[in-house]
Amino acid sequence: MTSIFYRSDSEILLSQKVTDLSRIERDKVLWVDLLDPSGEEKRAVETFLDTQIQSRAQAEEIESSSRFFENDKAIFANTNFISPAADEMAMDPVSFIISGNILTTLREIPLRSFDLLQRKIQARPNLFPDGFTVFFEIMDKRVDLDADIIELLSQDTAQFSKRINQQEDVNEEFLLDINQLQENLMLVRENIVDKQRLISNILKSDHCPDSMDKKLGTLLRDIASLINHTNFNFERLEYLQDTVVGIINLDQNRIMKLFTFISLLLMPATLVASFYGMNVYLPFSDKVWAWVGIIAIMAVMVFGIWIIFRKKHML
Repeated sequence: MTSIFYRSDSEILLSQKVTDLSRIERDKVLWVDLLDPSGEEKRAVETFLDTQIQSRAQAEEIESSSRFFENDKAIFANTNFISPAADEMAMDPVSFIISGNILTTLREIPLRSFDLLQRKIQARPNLFPDGFTVFFEIMDKRVDLDADIIELLSQDTAQFSKRINQQEDVNEEFLLDINQLQENLMLVRENIVDKQRLISNILKSDHCPDSMDKKLGTLLRDIASLINHTNFNFERLEYLQDTVVGIINLDQNRIMKLFTFISLLLMPATLVASFYGMNVYLPFSDKVWAWVGIIAIMAVMVFGIWIIFRKKHML
């Protein structure tokens, strides 16, 4: 699907017919949004812009030269928009082409930040004089949504900390949940750093107008604060992970200590019982009360060992 936003007097109109590009003046076009476009739609936009649109495979490459590059005509930038999906994070690639004052975006799925912006453009057309302004608004909305995701991850981290403080059942599953939260946080941080690099490159580009310097600079400071926040959360999760591992080790040591104590406690009694269980003559073995005496000796030895352990604070 293609959405073309163009100026008509003081309004910004929307057309969803790619064939309208042939009748709209180039300097009137503000934004061309391609949502899972067909080959015909891509070719029509490429002809209109006089440049080539990247494929999905090219947009997903991680090399810095593929994430951002420019020529005499346009700026080409790729980044990922992240969104929560069950217990993990979904990464959706988005490509930007800024040719003159026209912004072209290419994406595969609907994105909330785009939908909100499309309504805002038509409601307040005076706020969007060119494609760079639209690009800034997209990134600004995206950073706000990333901040919301980080806030949710921070709340999850606080819940884990609360569960540990309340001495809830801390086990391997609990440790795996913390590990999954760490993975999500790393993906969010990687995504935010990618946006920071993208905006920094655009800010240094000769195509970027001076009027955008202040706005993009403010956006970079916002992104830097999000990176600091994710770093803090990651350090906090590492601390919680170490705490959980320590608690699990203490529980295992306590169990091993109990088994060891029981083994040592019964060892002398077992030794006595093994002597009288042999098929040889032993003192008092022919007496009727011998078994009572043997049990008494075993009980005294067990009690004596228990007293020794208590005095040495080994229990």
